[in-house]
Amino acid sequence: MMPQQEEQAIVHTMNIGVANVSPVVVLALGVIIILLGTVSGYVLSQSSKSTMAGGMVTTTADGKKAVGSSDNKVFRDQAEGTIEAGGMSGEGTHKLIRPGGDSQTVYLTSSVVNLDEFVGKKVRVWGETFSAKKAAWFMDVGRVEFLE
Repeated sequence: MMPQQEEQAIVHTMNIGVANVSPVVVLALGVIIILLGTVSGYVLSQSSKSTMAGGMVTTTADGKKAVGSSDNKVFRDQAEGTIEAGGMSGEGTHKLIRPGGDSQTVYLTSSVVNLDEFVGKKVRVWGETFSAKKAAWFMDVGRVEFLE
């Protein structure tokens, strides 16, 4: 015959020793953590400059205001003119009117800045040129600099 084995319980109770921490101390630590989070969030939100048109407002070396990305490797094409609302047959949301007539117009869209903020303004834009079916020049704008 086989010797009888004692049956052991599969589930055991765990005796976790909790230090004698007063509920007042736990509450005070919670309040301190919440206050530190609130203060740090406020400080960080105030430390960055206000954004305009979805991009960071910067000042160029010659004192002009610029908005958007400063990555010249991605946004390497540039043009100057006055921004107007409206694209061409679904290509672009805005257009950049340049001297030389319709053939010099740049049709614009932007994945970085809100071009509505610049309607009627003389600007320099940096972007990436894309092929288009109807527009002679179609650009995704990444940076806009005010010229006036």
